Amino acid sequence: MKDNNVLEFIDKDEAIDLLQQMIGFKTVNGPGDELPLAKFIGQKLEEIGVETVIDDLGNNRGNVIGRVKGSGEREALLFNGHLDTVPPGDIEWEYGPYSGAIVDGKIYGRGSADMKGGLAAMLIALKAVKKAGWELKGDFIYSATAGEETDSIGAIKFVEDGGLEGVGAIIIGEPSSNGINIAEKGAFWIEITTYGKTAHGAFPQNGTNAVVHMNALLSELVSYRFKYEENEILGHPTMNISTVNGGVKTNVVPDKCSITIDMRTVPGMDHKEIVKDFGRIIEKLSSQIEDFKADIKILNDRAAVETKGDNPFVKLAEEIVKEEFDKDIKAKGVNFYTDASIFLPAKQIPCIFYGPGDANMAHQPNEHITIDSLMESVHFYIAMIEKYLVV
Repeated sequence: MKDNNVLEFIDKDEAIDLLQQMIGFKTVNGPGDELPLAKFIGQKLEEIGVETVIDDLGNNRGNVIGRVKGSGEREALLFNGHLDTVPPGDIEWEYGPYSGAIVDGKIYGRGSADMKGGLAAMLIALKAVKKAGWELKGDFIYSATAGEETDSIGAIKFVEDGGLEGVGAIIIGEPSSNGINIAEKGAFWIEITTYGKTAHGAFPQNGTNAVVHMNALLSELVSYRFKYEENEILGHPTMNISTVNGGVKTNVVPDKCSITIDMRTVPGMDHKEIVKDFGRIIEKLSSQIEDFKADIKILNDRAAVETKGDNPFVKLAEEIVKEEFDKDIKAKGVNFYTDASIFLPAKQIPCIFYGPGDANMAHQPNEHITIDSLMESVHFYIAMIEKYLVV
């Protein structure tokens, strides 16, 4: 960095304490309950002189948005993360999921990696920048949103409210092991239900067995092949038939059977075309099997998104990692979705994912990040602010 003095304003103990406090807020989705944490972060932003808005979404849910005004010479830089977590699960944790326990240089707790660690690091970075008195050439925006683990209610509201207007680049603080990710697979979840007619199990000829009809459909689906071009970073799409539910009792012919399917897609794939393909399979079976009926319900529809590796913002991030940490890294992609699946289809904005912690720890018992990873993220975020908004 040109101004290494800013690093003197980083308080390691404060960063650790902040993350521990964030972990202590139970923001399990559902129901979410992100509003108290949003208000807590909002208070921290206001304490350092950041213009702050708490967006109350109802039902104890909310976003927090902080903005530092720049001169307007450059487009805004958005730092984003989500407030919610998944449940801690039924497996007993070695350390309490909301304890923020520190053991052997690691901070434990639900959300430590996914992704309160990123939110804490971004806030500490912003505080150091404010203390250093840097004059920004563009706005800096800090947004912490609700609901990413399910429906991204917070990100959707942020976009609807014009939150991306004037934004030139985005950093999402998802756990990346302090590497750079630039692409994510889409998520397309559907439910298919076959319908039959109940009858006594002793007289199956009087009914129509929905489970048998589902078996015919499954035989077609397992041989289905996506239409796609392999992505350089994300590779190929996948399909997992996740659940099967049918029948009510052993002695009753089932009149209904449902399956759920989790498809992970790559950029360029059209989810509507997949639905059409499955519809044609249903039509085919309807013409071959008497009384065959089925329908399709979309449960989750997230587009695959990517920022090209030769984008200047990606190159800037790679250069900073090399200059500040002497690491040669190559941008990668992830198989899961983030709020980028809301932001990027709305506006074609360069976006990278960089944050403390290992993504493989997300949603796991004994989730944790290392303190070193947390502090390295603070350093990286400060360097990105300097290179994008100052020099």
